[in-house]
Amino acid sequence: QVQLVESGGGSVQSGGSLRLSCAASGYTSSRYCMGWFRQAPGKEREGVASINTYGRTSYAESVKGRFTISLDNAKNTLDLQMSSLKPEDTAMYYCAAGYSRFYFDTCPYNYWGQGTQVTVSS
Repeated sequence: QVQLVESGGGSVQSGGSLRLSCAASGYTSSRYCMGWFRQAPGKEREGVASINTYGRTSYAESVKGRFTISLDNAKNTLDLQMSSLKPEDTAMYYCAAGYSRFYFDTCPYNYWGQGTQVTVSS
C-alpha cells in the first residue's frame, strides 16, 4: 500500500513563494506517477501538476510559469515549488500517486495524501 504524507503548506502574501513536499512509501514498482491536486472551498478538485518517473511533466494553465514540479526517485519525494502566488491559489493541496509503466500512460492516482493547506492573502 502506497502512503503519501504532504508537508510545507502555510500562509503567505500575494507574490510570495512556498514549497510543498510529499513523502511516498510502499511503492512496489520503480515506474510510477505522481501529481498535485487542489480544492478550494465550494469548488471542484483540480489537477495542478503531474510527473512520472520518465520525467514527463504537465501543468494546469493557471500555474504554468509559476509552479515547478519535481521528483526525487531515490528518495521517493515529490516537490511543488510555488512562486508568484495569488489569492486564487488558496486551497487544500493534495499529493496523489499511481503506477504507470509507459511514458504516455495516464496516471490512475489510486493513492492520496491527507492534504496540506495553502493560504495566499492579498
